[in-house]
Amino acid sequence: MRPRAGLGARLSAVVLALVSVAALAAPPALAAQPQASQTQIEAEVMCPVCGTLLQLAESPQAQREKAFVRRLIREGRTEQQIKDVLVAEYGEAVLALPKGKGFNLSAYLVPAIAFAIALVALGFGVARWRRAGDHRDDGDSQPPSQGPSPEDSERLDADLARYDL
Repeated sequence: MRPRAGLGARLSAVVLALVSVAALAAPPALAAQPQASQTQIEAEVMCPVCGTLLQLAESPQAQREKAFVRRLIREGRTEQQIKDVLVAEYGEAVLALPKGKGFNLSAYLVPAIAFAIALVALGFGVARWRRAGDHRDDGDSQPPSQGPSPEDSERLDADLARYDL
């Protein structure tokens, strides 16, 4: 029979293993929040003065906004947190892409609907064009003429003879 001390040693080993697994699992949970990138944020927000992307703007206000973003990144904020702070500071117009709700949803829907309508119209146009080509091949229509008629040729010759020098 084994002494009870072995059981305590096993129990402490299991507890130690669980603690170490929990410690190893903690960094991926922290890493799940992406590190904010200055270039990525500047590509997704606008300068409130110029109305252009922040990465392209060079106005004094844009420089202040870039410095503000750098400071928020140094504080360890995520990209979404920085965008939320910018929206609170400058309003919804600071975002390059509008949120997909309410009237802003039309920024996404209108181009998609227009593209679908253009495809349908193109399909109808091609079908109509093909039907028009099929009707021309019927035996009812005359083939296009090869030059002027004999009456037109006589009249043309007469007109040219009058102006002959």
